[in-house]
Amino acid sequence: MSTALPSLRSDIEPTRLDRWRDALLATPRGTRLWRWLAPALVTIVAALLRLFHIGDPHALVFDETYYVKDSWSQWVLGYPATWPENADASFVAGDTGIFSVEGSYVVHPPLGRILIGAGMALLGPDSATGWRLSAAIFGTATVLLVYLVAYTLTRSIPFATVASGLLAIEGVSIVLSRVSLLDVFLTFFIVLTFWFVVLDHRRTGDRLDAAMDRLPDPTPAWGPLLWDRPWLLAAGAAAGAATAVKWSGLYLIAAIGIYVVVTDAIARRRVGIVQWPMDAVRQGLISFVLIVPVSFVVYLTTWSGWLFTTGGYMRSNEPAGTGLLTLLPGPLQNLVAYHESMYGFHVGLVTPHSYASPAWQWPLLIRPTSMYWHQDDVGVNGCALPNGCTEAIASNSNPLIWWAGIVASVYLLIRFVLVRDWRHALVLTGLAATYVPWLLYPERTIFQFYTVAMVPFLVLALTFALRDLAQGVRGLTRAQGQVIALVFLVVCVGISAFWYPVWAGLPVSYEFWRLHNWLPSWI
Repeated sequence: MSTALPSLRSDIEPTRLDRWRDALLATPRGTRLWRWLAPALVTIVAALLRLFHIGDPHALVFDETYYVKDSWSQWVLGYPATWPENADASFVAGDTGIFSVEGSYVVHPPLGRILIGAGMALLGPDSATGWRLSAAIFGTATVLLVYLVAYTLTRSIPFATVASGLLAIEGVSIVLSRVSLLDVFLTFFIVLTFWFVVLDHRRTGDRLDAAMDRLPDPTPAWGPLLWDRPWLLAAGAAAGAATAVKWSGLYLIAAIGIYVVVTDAIARRRVGIVQWPMDAVRQGLISFVLIVPVSFVVYLTTWSGWLFTTGGYMRSNEPAGTGLLTLLPGPLQNLVAYHESMYGFHVGLVTPHSYASPAWQWPLLIRPTSMYWHQDDVGVNGCALPNGCTEAIASNSNPLIWWAGIVASVYLLIRFVLVRDWRHALVLTGLAATYVPWLLYPERTIFQFYTVAMVPFLVLALTFALRDLAQGVRGLTRAQGQVIALVFLVVCVGISAFWYPVWAGLPVSYEFWRLHNWLPSWI
């Protein structure tokens, strides 16, 4: 399928925006320049928005009270340890070594804490910038990854720039890159997994065609089995890393497995294999071998600190397994028992919370999470505003990007039904993997900011919709569609500029903060 932009076809009159774009990419040298310059500029913007005053507030924000302290004790001991009651004030004041050697019960795998701890080790555990450095780096890297995914899908520099640029200025992505929670790391590994799947799709299609050309029968009953799929192996490793941050990565493994089997089936039907459904099952078994074992190995490796020490929670010298589990070494028996306990916690988590938001509310943006709110009088803590300063960190998405992204996702689903574009299917698979599983737990205590993992796929869907609009739709000329798309992007930037102080916890007036409560449920 050709991905050339319509403005390059001789039967369509180029608009002024087309001519500007074509002038930037007029020569092979210019194309090569922008191929590097565009992602570099977007990544720099993303980094600036995520790193600016990242050490403020110098306080444990929202669930940082758990993740920051657990990450530091894990970095030092190899496992998260218990802290004395009311340890937050001491920790913030710089007394970061008051943890015990007794293992603490945590309900998420270790990788996210290891990454947070690395930033603290680099800049010091007494530095709020150190607490959040890794989150900012991985949040910024996710923007670059979205550029790479978008470019690999379309071979279009403008398309990739718009998609990654929207993520760079998107609110929940900015907020989760500026606080030390786990979800930004999960998002990074999810997007990395899908990038590897895209690379595998392109490489495997070419190799299947080449293998079919070597067969004497142009319509064989059975096709070649392809083991040489390094990008699929890499996708399995990335999905294992996602699972090692949060167990929701398991849904990612299932999603990419289904996607790979279905796309392999379609590819085998396309090249004329007679038994293409069963042939896809045969190839699917190979895909399983390439994805699942490496995912498990990566996941288990992240537990090394717990396995090779003896102080972790439930890390006893007495094996805890029964039945077939007794065949495992003692530490692995205890690890299985620990996982059973973690599973029981997650499925039974129904603790009321004032900012809890069930997944059915997420598309409507009903209840974003307030992560921090503080007021100072003029002259206190450097407040220079005449009526005092309000500092807030609200994990609101950019409302226009979010709601337009939801509409674009529905549009993309309809387009997929009509044209069967594998690129649309990949974006929809990403959305399904990061949203649909949460609908299975309507009673569980979950939050709107979990949608940070959805946003990369929402901006891809939105960019596909904007590209179709810019190419002309019924009732609008091509030029009108491009102007509307450009105005939309400018308004998105303006809204993000308006919201940024409330995403970044910058001191503003109380009246300015109130202007951001567009819905009563946002307070």
